[in-house]
Amino acid sequence: MIKAIVSGIGFGLVLTFITGPVFFALIKTSIEKGFHAGVSLALGVVCSDVVFVGAILFGSQYIDVSDHTKVIAGVVGSAILFALGLYYMFKKSEINYENKVPSGADRFGYILKGFLMCIFNPTLLFHWTVVIGAASTTFLVGTPHRSFHIAVMFLTILIIQFGMDTLKAFYANKLRARISVKFIHRLNEVAGIALIIASLVLIDKLVTHFVFAAPAGS
Repeated sequence: MIKAIVSGIGFGLVLTFITGPVFFALIKTSIEKGFHAGVSLALGVVCSDVVFVGAILFGSQYIDVSDHTKVIAGVVGSAILFALGLYYMFKKSEINYENKVPSGADRFGYILKGFLMCIFNPTLLFHWTVVIGAASTTFLVGTPHRSFHIAVMFLTILIIQFGMDTLKAFYANKLRARISVKFIHRLNEVAGIALIIASLVLIDKLVTHFVFAAPAGS
């Protein structure tokens, strides 16, 4: 039990400090729209993580996805990431200095944005695959209550990630009064560029192979 919790804390801290499009989006949303909006976005990210973990742990046992289908899904995902990147780059910047609590519809919109931004990012799928591989190595087949320990480990990871993302949103929100709209515009551009780069890297890995070689046997 203790080993599972400690492992979960370690992996949770590592994953939450991996800088990527979601990191910039969380900071940007917290500064631009306030703490509550940032937490809603973080909740959407956690929901996508739950889907990733469930799909890897259980889906692979019942569903055989062909390589062609994976490529199509990856191309669709990269197109969505690219579109989100363009949206951020040309989005009008504004700051909610009053830190108003979002309405139910707006809160759901932030949750959905966080969910979609992650669910179509195969890099996060790779990260979770590595974590699951590490969990399988830590708790070998035959270990007493193996499934329970792995479940505790992943629950700890998700709690740590959500907690750290909430802290990011809190401190980003505290900086809001000192930040100009121009800075937010620059932050939007950085987030947009990060998303576009992620989409282009994915396309190259799947289709073009200008930088990344095609997987062996494909």
